[in-house]
Amino acid sequence: MTVAAPARFTGRTALLTAAASGIGAATAHRLAAEGASVMVTDVDAEGARRVAEEVRAGGGRARDRRLDVTSPGEWAAAVAEAGSWTGRLDVLHLNAGRNLPAAAHELDDTGWHDQLRLSLDSVFYGVRAAVPLLRTAGGAVVITSSVHAVIGFKGFPAYAAAKGGIDALVRQLAVEYAGQIRFNSVLPGAVVTALWAEAPDEYKAQTAARTPAGRLGVPEDIAAAVAFLASEDAAFVTGQNLLVDGGRSISSQE
Repeated sequence: MTVAAPARFTGRTALLTAAASGIGAATAHRLAAEGASVMVTDVDAEGARRVAEEVRAGGGRARDRRLDVTSPGEWAAAVAEAGSWTGRLDVLHLNAGRNLPAAAHELDDTGWHDQLRLSLDSVFYGVRAAVPLLRTAGGAVVITSSVHAVIGFKGFPAYAAAKGGIDALVRQLAVEYAGQIRFNSVLPGAVVTALWAEAPDEYKAQTAARTPAGRLGVPEDIAAAVAFLASEDAAFVTGQNLLVDGGRSISSQE
């Protein structure tokens, strides 16, 4: 039996980044199913349009916009559009990131800075642009971090640094805007997105075996956590970094 999602976001507006696929798309569908008007953004304009159309086809309210999250100017325009669309902004889900594996001694300056710019600088730009509307609404920000922020994996120095920076920034922002805006992050483990779909079956099986939950995650697992943190069910939760990794971070399995 399918259980209807609660209408926790009726009358509220959410702006989501990197929402053309994977975790962002799943979160757009989840928030819309719970009553939110969702602005689906991505540098992939066609993908964002497709997700918004899917949301509307399912009875939800959505619009789409191309957004390069590394551009402060584009952020200002996207937030202004969200505000003019519904008159408010209640939820900001910052989901963009890039993972380009390379050991530190093999990583050039461009690779290092590109990963930090997309995964960490974009968070600052988004928050800076959205604070006035979020403050008025008493809103919530949820940022997609990663299990890489708490576990070392060979070959991911820039990605780990960016995600660790996100978690520290969440705590800082929660204090900075205490009583006005809540800030939290979700730390996904291995989640089957387009990139994982291309991984060898043997590797996926090995990863699942190292995870106490006994499986890889799916985007909907993360979307559910984002919806919780963005909702009034988490009204007393701020400055937290929530691991959604099937227990991978507490497992001793190698």
